Amino acid sequence: MNKTIIGIDVGGTTTKIVGFRNENGKQTMLSPKLVQAADPVTSVYGALGKFTSEHGLGLSDIDQVMMTGVGSTLVGNKIYDLSTTLVPEFSSIGIGGLYLSGLDEAIVVSMGTGTALVHAKKGADGYAVEYLGGTGVGGGTLLGLSKKLAGVDNIKHLEQLYAEGDLSNVDLRIKDISKRGNYSGMNENLTAANFGKLSDLATPADLALGVANLVTETIAMLALFAAKRFDLESVVLVGNLSSIGVVKEAFLNFSKTFGIHFIVPENARFGTGIGAALNERVVE
Repeated sequence: MNKTIIGIDVGGTTTKIVGFRNENGKQTMLSPKLVQAADPVTSVYGALGKFTSEHGLGLSDIDQVMMTGVGSTLVGNKIYDLSTTLVPEFSSIGIGGLYLSGLDEAIVVSMGTGTALVHAKKGADGYAVEYLGGTGVGGGTLLGLSKKLAGVDNIKHLEQLYAEGDLSNVDLRIKDISKRGNYSGMNENLTAANFGKLSDLATPADLALGVANLVTETIAMLALFAAKRFDLESVVLVGNLSSIGVVKEAFLNFSKTFGIHFIVPENARFGTGIGAALNERVVE
């Protein structure tokens, strides 16, 4: 069997793992997996065990293990008998985003517990990735505020709440404070103030949807400014938040209004792990 390179993204609450098998000079991606556990070390061993079992891999079939993410330094330099290589998280974000989108240059936004933005560009000599900054507003914000305001912090349950929510009971929008047509060319449904029109009668579903909208719009505006700085039209979204329906919908609304193409590629939540596996040619 041809050798396989493993990429592991060790996050605060989840570990994501992906593999690339070299077949006749071409790298083929194996279906990625996600594992949740109480601590990073347990989740890494669980992820590798699950991944190798489901893909019929033995330890001798694995050529390299590339690790990244906030919890990667806690694991050590070996997993079972396999040596591990730590790779920078920001370059992994950029490489993974470009690979998944098929683009040669883009702003890549990693939406995990917090949010990070990078400018990634692929050239003949490898990848150039620049960390642009980020925000503490992310998945951790969404879960924490949702638990406090709506009493729910399970993503599946929150998605059920979102379907019942009404933002008009929470957010102040442009159409609420302006006569129609006063803002020429502006989408009147854009938010003027998150939670700026909070009704006493707002339901838990309304509040949960308001939190999701606040988090998404904050990230979207940062990505928009970053794209304009580099005169780019494409922003690639990776990380766990990219899998939530209302988040995708909010980014789509921003695309229509501001002319920026927000891309949520297949396997977006595994983008950083994919970038770790491919993190071999980074231009300093």
